[in-house]
Amino acid sequence: MKKKQELCLLPVLVVDCLVSIMGGSPLPSPILIGPDKAYLNSKVVFQCRSPGSPPPNTYELLKDGNHLVATSNGLQDDQSATFFLKISVTSEGSYHCRVTAGGNMGLSGTVRLQVVIPVSGTMVTSDPDPPILYEGLRLTLTCDVTKGSHLSYTWFYNRQEVPSSPTSPLTPLLLWPVGNTLVVERVTTKHAGNYSCIAGTRMQTNSRFSSSREVTVRVKAYLSVPQISFTISKEGSSYHGNVTCRSSRGTPPVTFYLFLDDKEVGSDVATESLVAWFPIAMVPGRDMGAVRCTVESDAQRLTSRPLTLVVVPVGGSPKVDVEYLYRVDSKMVAARLQCLLSLGTFPFFSWSLNGSLLLHASHALADGGRTLFLTEITLEDSGYYRCRARDSYDVTSAWVESQPVLVQVTEVATTTIEVMAIVFCCFLMLTLAGGVACVMRMLNRQRDIVASSEQRARARAANERRFSEHFCIIPDPLPLSDITTRPLRSQYNRRDEIKPNFRPTGSSQNNPSM
Repeated sequence: MKKKQELCLLPVLVVDCLVSIMGGSPLPSPILIGPDKAYLNSKVVFQCRSPGSPPPNTYELLKDGNHLVATSNGLQDDQSATFFLKISVTSEGSYHCRVTAGGNMGLSGTVRLQVVIPVSGTMVTSDPDPPILYEGLRLTLTCDVTKGSHLSYTWFYNRQEVPSSPTSPLTPLLLWPVGNTLVVERVTTKHAGNYSCIAGTRMQTNSRFSSSREVTVRVKAYLSVPQISFTISKEGSSYHGNVTCRSSRGTPPVTFYLFLDDKEVGSDVATESLVAWFPIAMVPGRDMGAVRCTVESDAQRLTSRPLTLVVVPVGGSPKVDVEYLYRVDSKMVAARLQCLLSLGTFPFFSWSLNGSLLLHASHALADGGRTLFLTEITLEDSGYYRCRARDSYDVTSAWVESQPVLVQVTEVATTTIEVMAIVFCCFLMLTLAGGVACVMRMLNRQRDIVASSEQRARARAANERRFSEHFCIIPDPLPLSDITTRPLRSQYNRRDEIKPNFRPTGSSQNNPSM
């Protein structure tokens, strides 16, 4: 028991020894106040407070363990010391203060200081460089700075911030910034535009930012297969052809080439559009050869289908085909007239009603005048229609005219839904009435059959009763011996048991047996 008490008193003795060596009781822990971040070449303030320690006090600012940075002697009763530091590259580290008073010492907690280099020289770099690329390729934009540390980045597309949020309006473009980079895996034409970034350091006070210039990203569309067509015109007595090469999709500039019978006859660079025109000699009614056009960019070369240069003059006998158009309620709302022409590459059409040219606003033309729509159906639109045609490139060419076709337009609607519904209801009622009549007839017939059967049964029963009244019915058959030995007359005792209405064929008076 005595040994256990000695072991319990051992820590107390150790503490007493340490206090006696340091010359007094320990001080309460001081408090160190200072910034966690500071710009390079700026000045910062650290303040060490030691409440409860009587002056005079010695305050020491230490860095990274026991490296002494500054010392201050406190002779006043404010119980604090202030240290002013100019930040250099080597100023980054962990700071704490040590207070000594009357031979006693106290240590504060640690304050971690980071040295921040101010940002400058922000710019956007791209891969590829310059930022001109075709659809489907990968685009990487990087926000670089000349100098700076502890940076955060903000991206802008067409001066609209690109947030890292799935609800952003730019989310369909798949613009997802990661750090100082903005990556688009497969660009489309929608990604073309102006990009910029802002790099900065966010501090509790005096935050600094640096913005870049805008970088224009161009996304090129791949070319589509060119389409080829031609027209013809007449000047005086000579004819001139014009071949058009056009791509519906792509990004200029591109170069068009024209080939006649596989021989290049012209080229043109289109810088603003995707179309080119080439003049060529033409003679109506003559085969001038086959032409093709080729479009070329820095990544593609495509060729159109061949086109034969033949102009057939207008000829033959036109024919008018009429088709009536109806609404869902079967009411006529329009009529379509089409002029069918057997010959003619570039026809010009004209329509007439009852011998007068059609100029009314209710008449709409389509397919180069080949089709006539009567969009307002009135009685005035009824009559005989004709179409005629001539060569569009030669105003002096002869007209060919069709036979008149009667177009009868009425204001009375054809079978409507209401009429169809009434007819259907009437038919249904007739069907039900016929069904009910058939059922009643079947029931009556069955009733008649039952009544007839009962009447026959009653008649048969009555006949049987009458027969039983006139004749004796032998309940049991007689033995064969009785039938052969007995005379038949022995069954009857009297002659008058036979009814008087039974008369034999001969006279009974002359029969000796009677």
